[in-house]
Amino acid sequence: MATVKNYLSLVKFSHTIFALPFAMIGFFLGVHQASNASHLAIKFLLVLVCMVTARSAAMAFNRYLDRSFDAKNPRTAIREIPQGIISPDHALRFVIINCLLFVTACWLINTVCLYLAPIALFVILFYSYTKRFTPLCHLVLGLGLSLAPIGAYLAVTGSFSLLPILFSLAVIFWVSGFDIIYALQDVDFDRSQHLYSIPAALGKARALRVSELLHLLSAACVIMAGFSGEFHWLYWIGILVFAGMLIYQHSIVKPNDLRRMNIAFMTANGIASVIFGLLVILDIFLLSNN
Repeated sequence: MATVKNYLSLVKFSHTIFALPFAMIGFFLGVHQASNASHLAIKFLLVLVCMVTARSAAMAFNRYLDRSFDAKNPRTAIREIPQGIISPDHALRFVIINCLLFVTACWLINTVCLYLAPIALFVILFYSYTKRFTPLCHLVLGLGLSLAPIGAYLAVTGSFSLLPILFSLAVIFWVSGFDIIYALQDVDFDRSQHLYSIPAALGKARALRVSELLHLLSAACVIMAGFSGEFHWLYWIGILVFAGMLIYQHSIVKPNDLRRMNIAFMTANGIASVIFGLLVILDIFLLSNN
């Protein structure tokens, strides 16, 4: 159990809460729109396997690749690899196992998901390199997590559609926006190590303005999705909660005051994702019963 706990900590398993509700939105949208969908219970479990293994592979690879930087940064020196709790070789083995499980689950879902699996893995693993050469690394992280709603939709329908793409765009802007906020903690360290981030490139105040713009775009995408999908009142309550949490996290994080970073990053975004996802799924059931 101690080993399991260490690996769950390595990949910050609790952070799965950010993308998982959007994957569930994509899945149940697919169920609603695909009249001939079959084996839904099995596909639901396989989508969960894809979510967990893809994210675990990405996070573990990031920890593996950044282990030398993590050891130098006082904020991250307590992580499992710098502390010697998990060896680099074991972390890399964990990445490979999760990649294989992800591809296997995609193969079991359908041909489209299998063909797109290597692309998805490339995106989520490539993110770990981006901080070495571009401050747009936050957008690449957002792109990786944005694969959740469209991927889950493809698992059910095997085809693309505008509505899950709008939700994927919302995830890109939402995740990249809050990742910029999170990166405020490491501005001085990133500059000293010649690592790239928007806060390191623009400074904390201007980085927060960029984050606000991205979150505004995210809110615009979920509003567009609301009109496109002709959702009911539950969806619009969900938007109020989602937008409210975005506004809240910007109200408590200031360039010179990062004391409530954990509340802004984990609590506000966790509430935004879970409550919004739950209300959207309930609204989808309303659509299905009409």
